[in-house]
Amino acid sequence: MRFMRFQILGCSGGLGGSPRTAGQAGKPFRTSSFLLDQDILIDAGTGVEDLPVDELRRIDHVFISHSHLDHICALPLMLDTVGSSRERPVTVHALPETIHALKAHIFNWVIWPDFTEIPHFDHPWMVYSPLQVDNPVTIGGRTIRPIGANHTVPALGFHISCEQGSLVYSGDTLPNDAFWRTVNGIADLRYLILETAFANRERDLAVTAKHLHPIQLAEELNRMRVDPQLCITHLKPSDREQIAREIEAWAGRFQPRILQTGDVLDID
Repeated sequence: MRFMRFQILGCSGGLGGSPRTAGQAGKPFRTSSFLLDQDILIDAGTGVEDLPVDELRRIDHVFISHSHLDHICALPLMLDTVGSSRERPVTVHALPETIHALKAHIFNWVIWPDFTEIPHFDHPWMVYSPLQVDNPVTIGGRTIRPIGANHTVPALGFHISCEQGSLVYSGDTLPNDAFWRTVNGIADLRYLILETAFANRERDLAVTAKHLHPIQLAEELNRMRVDPQLCITHLKPSDREQIAREIEAWAGRFQPRILQTGDVLDID
């Protein structure tokens, strides 16, 4: 039977270290990045940078939810670090619009080299694989199905499944009818990972930036018809404690778990 291990490399809406408690340093804040088993990366935020080189070398596939910097910033450095020591290119899976943004603004020989041309067109360190909503990709017994998101740029969430069960990662999104139709149709859903970036006092900013805030999170959860473990990501570090209190006040009956760097979600 196929099992899955979903490791939280980063799940914050910004950088920094969490407050010290009882004389101990808190866990660092890292932006969105998740390691599926040892070979698949879901988003490539700053959390990727904490992996040892030998673990970076094992990553064969990177699925990018959207083009914003907090979800892609470690990708150029990761490829530069391991490209020459791998036997095959890393495949970057993303929407066509996201691939275009990466080509135009990151891997453009101005910000960073184009690794689809290094060391040669016939033997690159990176290749792109376009994604379409609801068109799944299966890799070694795990299926990654793109889900549409409602963000300020073209964006995706992901339904990730194996024989033992599945999880959904929303990516960055405002309310989305298609998202809930998908979620409510997953009978074996074990974990639902939703973002809540802003405190309620910044609801106007949240709407403009197309992120959830706690009141809206609670409203969205009323549409849920399945019973997964609810996990929350993307809290802004400067307001983390306030957002966490508001999530508990508005969505506490759903028993949300606020994820931290280093957490692991096992599906077995």
